[in-house]
Amino acid sequence: MSTTTNTPSTTSPASSPAVAGSRGGRARRASFASSTVMLVIGLAFLVPLLWVVLASFDTGASLSVAWPSSWSLGNFQAIWTMETTFRPLANSLILCGGATVVTMVAAVLCAYPMSRYRFKAKRPLLLTIIFSTGLPITAIMIPVYSLFVQVNLIDSMFGAILFLGASSLPYAIFLTKGFMDGVPVEIEESAWTEGAGVLRALFSVVLPLMRSGLAVATIFTFVSMWGNFFVPFMLLLSPENLPAAVTLYTFSSQYGQVAYGQLAAFSIFYSLPVVVLYLFLGRTLGQGFAAAGGVKG
Repeated sequence: MSTTTNTPSTTSPASSPAVAGSRGGRARRASFASSTVMLVIGLAFLVPLLWVVLASFDTGASLSVAWPSSWSLGNFQAIWTMETTFRPLANSLILCGGATVVTMVAAVLCAYPMSRYRFKAKRPLLLTIIFSTGLPITAIMIPVYSLFVQVNLIDSMFGAILFLGASSLPYAIFLTKGFMDGVPVEIEESAWTEGAGVLRALFSVVLPLMRSGLAVATIFTFVSMWGNFFVPFMLLLSPENLPAAVTLYTFSSQYGQVAYGQLAAFSIFYSLPVVVLYLFLGRTLGQGFAAAGGVKG
């Protein structure tokens, strides 16, 4: 009776380490390349920030990034006035803060039915909102200006707040709906069984669970408004109503000369509200759905 011997398949002992070594080499090269690209991008963003800091302490600053020959607070003293800095910043806070509140309240109320209910016009409405997010605001400013003249809202802070809030509404609805879709409907259903109405469930259950989403949408909305130049430039005329984004051009003289040091100092003050908003709302980022785990199981 013949017996057959099954010999195990032989593999080269050096093949597996060689493959692992080649893969490790490719991973290291890819990591080095990505780190180099990120470093170059970081330096590209760091150079303008470095110029702002150095030029703000240099009374003879120019466009070149240079270490100040003598550190001075003269630029800050020159802009430390009500007309140059404090009133424009206050106008910006009123304009952008009020428009952000209008936008976020309307975005929440619009995103909730689009996230929770089904209706025939839902898809066309979503497509319209997505299309509106890419519509350049400069394309509609001429008819908007004509409309504001007819309704006597030119140079009105209230009118500028309403239009700025309305122009930011499509993107805010798009963001808010995306975050609201992540809140489980079962949590609302349990609140409904306890007698809560739709608005009570929205403000007491849904919104606290999407704090991080609301923080992201609020930050994006406020930052986009804070840097908006064209809308307040067209709709606000009086110097006492102009926000800081418009008064930046006052640092250029009629002969084309620019006070770079004062412009850099003003830019630092101009950036502070955005930084404060990030620090204030940044604590809520990463939170939101921790309490949702209690309803599962």
